[in-house]
Parts: sequence; C-alpha cells; structure tokens
Amino acid sequence: MREGIHPGYRAVAFHDTSCDHTFIINSTAPSDKTTEIDGVEYPLVNIDTSSASHPFYTGKERIVTAEGRVAKFNRRFNRG
Repeated sequence: MREGIHPGYRAVAFHDTSCDHTFIINSTAPSDKTTEIDGVEYPLVNIDTSSASHPFYTGKERIVTAEGRVAKFNRRFNRG
C-alpha cells in the first residue's frame, strides 16, 4: 500500500439522534466533534437513523404495513 493516500481507520462513536442511542464501530468517517465514553475519547458522528430506530429493525414497519393492507381491503369491498 502507498503511504498517505488512505483515510484513517479508527474507532468512532455514532449517535442516533432520533432515539438517543450511541454505539462505537470502526470507521473512516471524519468528525470535528468528540465524546467521552467509559473514560475514552472518541470522534463523534451524529446520524438520523440506525438499527436502533429504523422501522425495519424495530418491527414497527410490519404493524403499519398490516394495518394499511386491512384498511385497503375494507375500502375496496366497502366493509366497516
């Protein structure tokens, strides 16, 4: 590998702002902010959605989809 052309790969703290969940993974994501977790300082990246808040992973999407299908069926056949 050539020196100086690859981004830095290090532990980064990602903060899901929608559910206030923070997790640490290795990444090359740049950040000017830092946070301290368990006495260790990590670069901080704020994100809108993660597996902790996304409907596919939380199971909320299936409930909404099922309700939508039932309502569509009832409208189609004039029930309820």
